[in-house]
Amino acid sequence: MSQQYTLNRSAEFSGIGLHSGNRVNMKFLPAPANSGIRFRRVDLEGHPEIEACVENIAETNRSTTLAKGNVKVQTVEHVLAALAGHRIDNAIIELDSNEPPIADGSAREFSKMIQAAGSEALNEKREAYAVTEPIQLELGETTLALFPDAGFRISCTSADKKGRFTQFYTTEITPKTWELELAHARTFCFYEEIEYLIRNNLIKGGSLGNAVVIRDDAVLTTEPLRYVEEFVRHKMLDIVGDLSLIGRPIRGHLIAVKPSHAANCEMARQVVAQIEKPLRAAQSFAPPPPTQSASPRSRVHPPASNGAMSIEEVMKFLPHRYPFVMVDRVNMIEGNRLVAVKNVSINEPYFQGHFPGHPIMPGVLQLEAMAQAAGILMIKRADAINQIAYFMAADGVKWRKPVFPGDVLVIEVELTKARGKIGKANGVCKVGGEIVSEAEVTFMVMDG
Repeated sequence: MSQQYTLNRSAEFSGIGLHSGNRVNMKFLPAPANSGIRFRRVDLEGHPEIEACVENIAETNRSTTLAKGNVKVQTVEHVLAALAGHRIDNAIIELDSNEPPIADGSAREFSKMIQAAGSEALNEKREAYAVTEPIQLELGETTLALFPDAGFRISCTSADKKGRFTQFYTTEITPKTWELELAHARTFCFYEEIEYLIRNNLIKGGSLGNAVVIRDDAVLTTEPLRYVEEFVRHKMLDIVGDLSLIGRPIRGHLIAVKPSHAANCEMARQVVAQIEKPLRAAQSFAPPPPTQSASPRSRVHPPASNGAMSIEEVMKFLPHRYPFVMVDRVNMIEGNRLVAVKNVSINEPYFQGHFPGHPIMPGVLQLEAMAQAAGILMIKRADAINQIAYFMAADGVKWRKPVFPGDVLVIEVELTKARGKIGKANGVCKVGGEIVSEAEVTFMVMDG
């Protein structure tokens, strides 16, 4: 256990934002112990602040965006990576726009700011979290697995959908390796992605001065590549920034294949869940506070974060009632994605006949769970709480493994089409990280 650190003095840098294209002035400021990393929007009334934590992750499309209420800060990963790489635990980042400057597309300038400001040890201890058991997740083409380790190591493989420019790199993350091996790796994109990015109002500030462009087998850049494996090293830079949203350093070995901001941030959430697991277990056996009513209807739930919904909130979106509610809780809603949970209990009535002496959850009910989760997502996005999503069709249905009493069914859906009242979504059900069923569901939203 070591001491926490902050900056010794302030440092400033100006430039343009990669996605917004806005001119922005940025300042790093010292902060007291246990305050963490905070973004401060000095261009807005009251200078609102956004804590750099998983609860404030709002979007992960091509970059990581933090939000609190109506206040947002986009493309935070490079700044966060520089602070984490130099082991700065507490700092304030002042911005007069909605996005830090992109600089040269790496974290080089931000590292220079930190070096110019210097660091100062604080009296409070810096507590790293030692990963207690492996965490694995799959999201699209991305696979991440985190294992216990004495330090913090990343082993990463990067490639595009066509398998071009496949690169691998591994290193332990320390201030020295951060500065020498990762900090200078620039962001990159493939030429065929540029039209999509421009059409979606992204990379307004992009240029060959702040990004490497890959066209077929050619690498377009204003200078030679800084590393032989610059592309995968930049992916690792992003990982360092996104995982810093855990709020404390970790001791573990992350193995990443085709990482993305969405998967990085989901891994950060799962690490936080592992950190909080002992506390939740202790609370489950503790008596309720004296002021808390024993009535389920009067329970006070903490504010939902990242679109999370308690069962009481879920019931507002679903017309289903016992015994046909197949979603117990929504853990996350992010853009067109939703992750929900169904706890499969031996008390489920269908186990009486499916099958006596060998209880297995019917596959059609897993399909129903995907449909209900997709309906919640559609209604939530349309802000049409008084409407009902009617299940219309299912395609590509596959049941891969049985689901037994005691299993926790994780339902992941992604909305692929929403035209008028008709919606389509891809859904998968998982148990212990393994896919047990999948399907494409079609549904119609109508007045209830």
